[in-house]
Amino acid sequence: MPSSPVHTPFTSRPDGHPLTVSQDGPTLTVRNQAGTATVWSLESRDGGWTLSPRAPWTASVAQPTTDDARSLLTALDAIFSTQPDIATVKLPIPAAQVPTHWLASGLLHASPTGLTAHRATYWQHPLLWQSASTTPFAQRHVITDGRRHPLRPPKPMGEVYRRHIPWLGLDFSLRALRSDHDLPHLHRWMNDPVVAHFWQEQGSLDQHRAYIEKITVDPHTTALIGCFGNQPCLYVEAYWAREDRIAPFYDAQDFDRGWHVLVGEPAWRGRPFVTAWMPSVSHHLFLDDPRTQRLVIEPRADNDKMIRNLGLCGYAHLKHFDFPHKRALLGMLLRERFFDEALWHPRGPALTSSQDRH
Repeated sequence: MPSSPVHTPFTSRPDGHPLTVSQDGPTLTVRNQAGTATVWSLESRDGGWTLSPRAPWTASVAQPTTDDARSLLTALDAIFSTQPDIATVKLPIPAAQVPTHWLASGLLHASPTGLTAHRATYWQHPLLWQSASTTPFAQRHVITDGRRHPLRPPKPMGEVYRRHIPWLGLDFSLRALRSDHDLPHLHRWMNDPVVAHFWQEQGSLDQHRAYIEKITVDPHTTALIGCFGNQPCLYVEAYWAREDRIAPFYDAQDFDRGWHVLVGEPAWRGRPFVTAWMPSVSHHLFLDDPRTQRLVIEPRADNDKMIRNLGLCGYAHLKHFDFPHKRALLGMLLRERFFDEALWHPRGPALTSSQDRH
């Protein structure tokens, strides 16, 4: 077996339906909320890995949401989330017996010998992590303040992303900021000395209410609250780089995304949490629009902890440059690198607390 077996319990949510996975040697047992179990065998064959159902496969094109179908998605999620040595899994299931949209979207790949799940394409499918449809917003270019860019989609509401973090045994999620509900959190976080050192947005409750209102009406920026186990602990500003202040400093493309972050709750700072939320933010932004090929970030040049953590999470350090208000480092993460190298798995030396802004 691989060196990192599935942690127990592992939770997955295909189509929003929670299922749990446990592993005993080569056996993976998937249970739904009613306690009904389906059992899979993960075995090494001919130098590769094969996942086989222990009972006859009952899902079909006509029944794409059966327990068997969700069970397969959950078993693959657990394998690819916890076992970095596995990049492909063969499935001895006829292609005619899986939902056609799984094949059309690249979730699974068909060949004369059967089906294969490729980790790099599997993790680009929103079915298990995104809460809303991610059909790309129709493209129409507009001009804002002299900058030509695609018209952006309406801002999301509610939860947008959820992922189980095996080494923490709980979920990390992102949801749209709710002005009145989240204002006290943001106010307290902005006045935390660690956050204020880099963000420089400390102030009164009214100042922070005005800050939120400005973000709310800005079509190129989306404010998100990150939660561990449903507890709010960090704030993310995701923006479209084409119409952002960063655009003049590199060759910004139409669907490049950038982001700022602050970790407001001290209890959620440190390596186990950075290795969870940082790749999850990247994952969400890549899933949010399949046309996004690059993520950018511009931490202050002296923010050594943030810069080190970004490097360990796959962001290339491209250059230093000068904003009017700060000297910054341009970091960039490619879609291809994130998914091909499975950058949701922790790697490298210990990561430390991160704040990114001014």
